[in-house]
Amino acid sequence: MIVLGVDPGTLATGFGVVEWRKGKLSQIHFGVVKNRSTDSMPIRLQTIYTHLVDVIERYHPDEFAIESAFYGKNVQSAMKIGHARGVSILAAVQNQIPTAEYAPREVKKAIVGNGAATKGQVAYMVRKLLNVKNEKMITDVSDALAVAICHIHRVLSPGNQQKVSSWKSFITSHPERVIS
Repeated sequence: MIVLGVDPGTLATGFGVVEWRKGKLSQIHFGVVKNRSTDSMPIRLQTIYTHLVDVIERYHPDEFAIESAFYGKNVQSAMKIGHARGVSILAAVQNQIPTAEYAPREVKKAIVGNGAATKGQVAYMVRKLLNVKNEKMITDVSDALAVAICHIHRVLSPGNQQKVSSWKSFITSHPERVIS
């Protein structure tokens, strides 16, 4: 299974293509769609859409996963992220790729085991899970890869999302996911 994960933003949209094959996770490709703040919103959205379509056409993901909008104190920021999410989802849907959305806390919990984990903790675990060594990874990319990994975990074990109450019970239930 190949999953394209996206961390949407109008200035920087992180993306990551992750594969699950024969019980192993691996990263295939990742990057950031960067826009200039001086570009108009329609041009930024077109850039995001075009780049993601190129990634889809090159890597042929089976599934698409995106982080859902986080509403903080700034309504304008939430709306802009909503635009980026919309064109990202459109790129997947127009290419007939099943889509899924995950809240930031759900992604953090799936990757780190704690829904309140820091971006640094998420990036560390993403590097460990994908066996990425000595490569600096900006948070837009590590967040996108985390969304893809979260989706793979949910697809492989849909009934286990709420059943695990501690790391010990998780390790007991999933010894194959422990990295030695």
